[in-house]
This record gives sequence, structure tokens and C-alpha cells, in this order.
Amino acid sequence: MSEEKLKGLKDEAVGKVKETEGKLTGDELRKKEGQAQGFLGKARAKADDLKEDIMAGADKLKEKFEKDTDR
Repeated sequence: MSEEKLKGLKDEAVGKVKETEGKLTGDELRKKEGQAQGFLGKARAKADDLKEDIMAGADKLKEKFEKDTDR
């Protein structure tokens, strides 16, 4: 698991804690802050997944290109 994915998962978890804290204390700002941090974490994790998919696709394309040029 990459460092960026871990940061994303951490942001999701911390965001959920803040959101729950806000709900329990009636602090709407804290609740919204937690929701925003959770969303940021999900976005960061998804962006890292996309980056990994793109890199894997590029590697496959490179391998195919190298095989084609060896003929």
C-alpha cells in the first residue's frame, strides 16, 4: 500500500471521528469539518488507485511495444 493511500485512509478515519464528535456535541462546524476531511481522504485514496492503474497500463503498453520492436 502506498504512502498516499495510507494518508487517504487516515484522513477518512480522522474525519469520521470528527464528524461523530460534532454529532455528539451538537457542534455543526466540527461535524462539517469531519465530513470534509473524510471526503478529502476518499478522494486521495481514489486518486492513488487511479495512479496505480495508469502506471500498470503504461507498463503493459511498454512491454507490448518492446515485444513488437524485438520482431
